[in-house]
Amino acid sequence: MDDTAKRTGKAPPLVTLASFVIVVAGMRAASSILVPFFLAVFIAVVSTPPLFWLQRKGVPKVLALVFILAAILAVGLLFAAMIGPSLNDFLRSLPDYQEQLSTLTAGFVSWLHEKGVNIPAEEVPQTLNPGWVMALAGDILSTLSSVLTNAFLILLTVVFILLEAADLPKKLQVVLKNPERSLSTIDKFSQSAKRYLVIKTLISAATGFLIWLWLFILGVDYPVLWGTLAFLLNYVPNVGSFVAALPAVLVALVMSGVGTALLTVLGFLVVNVVVGSILEPKLTGRRLRLSTLVVFLSLVFWGWVLGPIGMILSVPMTSLVAIALDSYDETRGLAILLGSGTEVEWIERFRRRRK
Repeated sequence: MDDTAKRTGKAPPLVTLASFVIVVAGMRAASSILVPFFLAVFIAVVSTPPLFWLQRKGVPKVLALVFILAAILAVGLLFAAMIGPSLNDFLRSLPDYQEQLSTLTAGFVSWLHEKGVNIPAEEVPQTLNPGWVMALAGDILSTLSSVLTNAFLILLTVVFILLEAADLPKKLQVVLKNPERSLSTIDKFSQSAKRYLVIKTLISAATGFLIWLWLFILGVDYPVLWGTLAFLLNYVPNVGSFVAALPAVLVALVMSGVGTALLTVLGFLVVNVVVGSILEPKLTGRRLRLSTLVVFLSLVFWGWVLGPIGMILSVPMTSLVAIALDSYDETRGLAILLGSGTEVEWIERFRRRRK
């Protein structure tokens, strides 16, 4: 290490980059362990507000924890009971859907040839192959189903996190050098993170329910699967809604024709505009409007490191990082860089008002 690094106490950039690569490689190798852990942290953060609410109402800590765990277990069992049979049936039917989509694609290419648009036959499988969308949806749902086989480990981790949640401020009060300032910042981060995750989860659940209801009314196959996929991918703004809609639209097109497919598209548009563009911003406020580029890069990065579940958790994890950065004056500039253009405009207007 050179003299400058010794004086400043900072590692050279190359060492920092090498450390980052090693950490990422380790996370990718340990994804089978990290994915259940991250899911447990996510569930624990969402469960903390109702746990503290029960305690404020006079419910003993252990009894409140039992209530919360019973609710988590009930939701998990209901989720598994609903999605399990449909997922298995869909995976068995997936080759048939892909074959029918290939037939429709060939017919569409023939129609284009009649209109004077020539596409080389050898390029059709690569350029016009919607079957990969169905396979991607199957992979995401299958991965989620396989992760749920670790339900006991996830539930046990949630229990320990919730047990530690109440005592953590007392421990930090003793450990930190400047506890009042540090705890204030940590509390600000904690409240913002819990508010974001709870609201986002409720919004995603409402989106999934409305999609399920609309597809059930239309008679599209496997509405529970597409509602679940809409719920999961609603955590990924912009890209998630589009990816969630594609398999449902393709199934509607194959099974019921163009009319039902268009109605399916209309349903997704209405739900995402009303819930995602009108209701969600009013509930979440200005926070966590991440840059589209940041959303895309986090989607690619965490998807590569942790797989399909990493893609779903990518934006919540990045959003929590943005909240943490925004909680400190020294790092607020980085939080602004992660934000969208509307976030920067909001901050500028706020500063002008203060002047």
